[in-house]
Amino acid sequence: MTCGSYIQPGRSRITNRAQRQARRRVRAGRRGEALAAEHLRRAGLRILDRNWRSGRYEIDLVARDGGIVAFVEVKTRAPGPQHPLDSVSLRQMRRLRRAAAAWIHAHPGVGREFRFDVVGVELHQEGSVRVHHVADAFTGDDA
Repeated sequence: MTCGSYIQPGRSRITNRAQRQARRRVRAGRRGEALAAEHLRRAGLRILDRNWRSGRYEIDLVARDGGIVAFVEVKTRAPGPQHPLDSVSLRQMRRLRRAAAAWIHAHPGVGREFRFDVVGVELHQEGSVRVHHVADAFTGDDA
């Protein structure tokens, strides 16, 4: 046997590396959502739901801002050429709208006014964090 780590038959270092990267992305996403929720709380919003699911659709955060219910998409990234807020695609907007419709149906009477927000979280290598909140980032007519 040679020196180094043992790799189980049928497994490769590439798969293990991909799995580690996926776990890091999931951890970063969870941290970003927690930071976004805290940021919104400090801004006076009340968090109603986190990671609410309906079938294949998910809403990262649902918050109440006075009489308005905000459906919040959270994007967590390392600083780079694309700002986290710019990474919300038309497809994601459509999916968030469908999820919001399901949430409204499941919670009748909770609100009469609704909006879609985006929170971008930048996680810097040295440990600092920047949180950007765009209220009413897009409407039901954008896609």
